[in-house]
Amino acid sequence: MDRHEQFRSAAIDRGIPEEEADKFADHLRFAVWAGPGGAGDEVAGQSGGLPRLPVGMTWPGDDYPLPFIGSVDCAALPRAEGLDLPADGSLLFFLHHEEDMEEHPTSEFSRVLYVPAGTETEVGSPPPGHDTRTFFHENIPFLIPERRLTAWVRPVLPDWIEERDVEFQADAVKQVFGELKHIDLLCDLVDDLWPDQDRFCTLRIGGYCREIGGQNSPWTQMAFDNLRSLRAADPDMAREERFRLQREEEHRLVRDWVPLAQFHTTSEVYYGCFLISSADLAAKRFGEMRSFTMFTE
Repeated sequence: MDRHEQFRSAAIDRGIPEEEADKFADHLRFAVWAGPGGAGDEVAGQSGGLPRLPVGMTWPGDDYPLPFIGSVDCAALPRAEGLDLPADGSLLFFLHHEEDMEEHPTSEFSRVLYVPAGTETEVGSPPPGHDTRTFFHENIPFLIPERRLTAWVRPVLPDWIEERDVEFQADAVKQVFGELKHIDLLCDLVDDLWPDQDRFCTLRIGGYCREIGGQNSPWTQMAFDNLRSLRAADPDMAREERFRLQREEEHRLVRDWVPLAQFHTTSEVYYGCFLISSADLAAKRFGEMRSFTMFTE
């Protein structure tokens, strides 16, 4: 029995109508969280340190080397329903948060590298002149100390369920919200089935995109970009219709895309978020990743 079936079965046992349990479960996601491991924990990746790159590969970023955030061993990650990660191989994450923040929507300052299982690799050497120097406006070194990571699975709900607020959501979300008559009981059930483990998480894969700081969310930015031509074709479009289309497009993006990696950077005021469509994730098209660095203040 997978986790969604476990949830549905438990909800019905508590007297919640099956149809309502199904509607709620459609929005319940499971994410892989990773953080510092203790003695006896399986190592699933690393944060910081030096990456293992395919033999002969130069450090990502070419003339503008990108800081290495960390990596995960896909074979060592626990499986999470609905998250179609590779069964093996490694994912390496690179980001220059300051430049990425300024240059949306370019992908020049972020990179996800998939190294298939069996690829001959070697520990990458720091780019010339980057072993000790600081390459940020803050006093942050290019290389950060390595820490081993262990991983576990956590349930994640969208903000509109957590906050019981659908004022700025698409009509489809408002309809579902109105049909969830036992939403408090359903949220309590999630907590009962998967209690908070009180573990420090440094990397999140899957789930929903966190909204950090006061700027527009990645979904809002992507939806605005996607609708640019539509707005240009109808400059007299009513304001209400523009908002409706924006909300509908955001809803589609949330449904069809997934966070590939979310993490705090070495800066206290920048947060990294890599997004990828579910179709691109399943096809291992990691070059289609979109990066949205957020300012936390």
